[in-house]
Amino acid sequence: MAPTLASETGLAKAYSLSDRAYVTFLAENGDYVKGVVGLAKGLRKVKTAYPLVVAVLPDVQAEHRRILEDQGCVVREIEPVNPPENQTQFAMAYYVINYSKLRIWKFVEYSKIIYLDGDIQVFDNIDHLFDLGDGHFHAVMDCFCERSWSNSPQYRIGYCQLCPEKVKWPEEMGPEPPFYFNAGMFIFEPNLSVYDHLLSTLVITPASTFAEQDYLNMFFKDTYKPITLTYNLGLPMLWRHPEHVDIERTKVVRYCAAGSKPWKYTGQEENMEREDIKMLVKKWWDIYNDESLDYGNSSASVA
Repeated sequence: MAPTLASETGLAKAYSLSDRAYVTFLAENGDYVKGVVGLAKGLRKVKTAYPLVVAVLPDVQAEHRRILEDQGCVVREIEPVNPPENQTQFAMAYYVINYSKLRIWKFVEYSKIIYLDGDIQVFDNIDHLFDLGDGHFHAVMDCFCERSWSNSPQYRIGYCQLCPEKVKWPEEMGPEPPFYFNAGMFIFEPNLSVYDHLLSTLVITPASTFAEQDYLNMFFKDTYKPITLTYNLGLPMLWRHPEHVDIERTKVVRYCAAGSKPWKYTGQEENMEREDIKMLVKKWWDIYNDESLDYGNSSASVA
């Protein structure tokens, strides 16, 4: 059955009055804080009605927390969540810290949350996503065409759920895999019972290549509902699935390709010389450098 897609139809001062929030995650003391600042300013530019909450691990230094608070973010410390202990090698070493994202299911002062990774920028208002039906886990389907998926059966046979007609799933390999989402952006309802179940199930679930993303896909496979690529455009889609990309209508961009982080961009890595990549990196910097979008600036504040 084809997936049901969500249709497409200003950070508020009164944070305490909001029962909805955007949430992102920050660990360690690297330069990812720039990504979160850029996200905060981007959400302000599109005049979201809701706060940006930053879940930080204890190792995030005080100076970075101050920077985020000065940008109007709600900074909330969480404890790390350790992954299951086994010999699995993650696709990237730093994925180990991403299990800590599970703590945000404990943020029950909010009835609904839109989670966004720190390398995401929002170029159009997406507050309407909070009105998606409750009881589901909403996210954008991922692609299996990048080399980082080389250990998966999908990659080995050239199958991708975004173009299933290109390579059919072989009957001899069993049932076609369920839809698989990217966990860089998702919408959910915090819930303490779900939170407890997430942590207790994690203890008995072997770790896998894509860490918490694989785990969330396993855990929410029965309640997952896809939303359109408009809401989480990973940059590899530009060259892997250009037929699905409409830059003009794209609301959310995830700078996930190697070399694409705007605050580290050199243009030297593979595919980074593309004009569409250069344009999207420039759009990110235009927001980041726009002082009128700083929190407290009269032209950016929401009544």
